[in-house]
Amino acid sequence: MFGSRAQGEKTTDAAYLDDEIRAAEVRHVWFRARFQLVRWMLRRHFPDAKTLLDAGCGTGFVLEELRRAEPSLVLAGCDVRLETLAAARRRLGDDVVLIAADTFALPYESEFDIVTALDVIEHVDDDRAALVALLKVLKPGGGLILTVPQHQWLWSEVDDFSCHRRRYARSDLEAKVRRAGFDILRCTSFFAVTLPLLAASRLRRRRAFDPAAELKIPAVLNEGLAGLLEVERWLVKLGLSLPFGSSLILVGRKPLAA
Repeated sequence: MFGSRAQGEKTTDAAYLDDEIRAAEVRHVWFRARFQLVRWMLRRHFPDAKTLLDAGCGTGFVLEELRRAEPSLVLAGCDVRLETLAAARRRLGDDVVLIAADTFALPYESEFDIVTALDVIEHVDDDRAALVALLKVLKPGGGLILTVPQHQWLWSEVDDFSCHRRRYARSDLEAKVRRAGFDILRCTSFFAVTLPLLAASRLRRRRAFDPAAELKIPAVLNEGLAGLLEVERWLVKLGLSLPFGSSLILVGRKPLAA
């Protein structure tokens, strides 16, 4: 959702309709479980945060949920797509600052306590430069909450359609985040319990590719997976670093001396 004009003519995001995404965000277990884990990491590691920038805010789902769950936070969001920002503005009104910008041209420096980049950096060629730009917007001691897709062997036509450049190995993500200047506080896989279903879905051959198929899930299955992911989140809260899962979540901190 958060591309870079510096990438030349390459597109950096899927051609989903914003209305489809917004409808899925409200009910789909993937969006809701990711938000719940992000919110817990925020409370756990940065309880005194006052300002947050959601880099690649898309249609504003995360910002809307944070406004409801953490009303003391001053929120801002940015995205490269004007159509997406317009959808976010309709969702959020005027009390959240929204700007058109990308990771290579953020108009902030040492301004935010937290920056979130949720399934963003896999869309850009130079992800290390994107991470350096995210470091720049943070105050010294500020926090990064980052999610990315994991396991290159899961690559499928969904990744092609989504304009992903890569899926990550944990060691690769951690190395890039450290080289960008962050200290790492926590890194774990998540969506481990759904990995077998995703692997089966991704690896089987389809006669016709439906790019919106993963946005649709039967209600019973959606609720069942939500319950399993509650157990997974409980394990993460206990301090367990899950060894596998379709995604990674990383929490970093900008050094005080930076």
